Amino acid sequence: MASEGASRTPPRSRREPEGRAPRQDKYSVLLPTYNERENLPLIVWLLVKSFSESGFNYEIIIIDDGSPDGTRDVAEQLEKIYGSDKILLRPREKKLGLGTAYIHGMKHATGNYIIIMDADLSHHPKFIPEFIRKQKEGNFDIVSGTRYKGNGGVYGWDLKRKLIRLYRKEVLQKLIEKCVSKGYVFQMEMIIRARQLNYTIGEVPISFVDRVYGESKLGGNEIVSFLKGLLTLFATT
Repeated sequence: MASEGASRTPPRSRREPEGRAPRQDKYSVLLPTYNERENLPLIVWLLVKSFSESGFNYEIIIIDDGSPDGTRDVAEQLEKIYGSDKILLRPREKKLGLGTAYIHGMKHATGNYIIIMDADLSHHPKFIPEFIRKQKEGNFDIVSGTRYKGNGGVYGWDLKRKLIRLYRKEVLQKLIEKCVSKGYVFQMEMIIRARQLNYTIGEVPISFVDRVYGESKLGGNEIVSFLKGLLTLFATT
């Protein structure tokens, strides 16, 4: 006869360990690159480390826009090192805009959640598990990084800097269909459209650091285009 204490032993839980994603969830990271030869190996290593330690299923899709500095060659080596199931190089012949880079990457994404971020290390991948936990806590359609709440900080960051964001794949697909911007204002427009469509948005405070290697990809003409895009966006929403 089993002891009283033994009879009270609960059956083994079938739930995933705390902090880990259900098996059906997969996260596709879209990583547009242009002249990121020095940054790319580090950002990929940090992404792999973050996902491996947290236990979330993932893939990293590198969309290189014909970088003249050899970024594509580095991406090919990373694909060999980590495996083509985790690192997917999906290049384009030239710079065609950030918005179209996301559209291109989405075509190859197999995850049911999409994470978009910059390859210049302006946001650290260590925050990604927090984004995933925040999404699950509130069942949000979108989770955005912010430097205006909680413990978020900024180091060398300005308004030109893009944000890390997590989307339900179907939500991002619908937003892309609605957006008209093609350049750096694209992400801002997506959030405005998301609010118009009543999608729920969670926020995670994160620190931003200016690019580690290389110069900003925003030239004078692109900054002017960025400002014009903002004016057009505000005039039409």
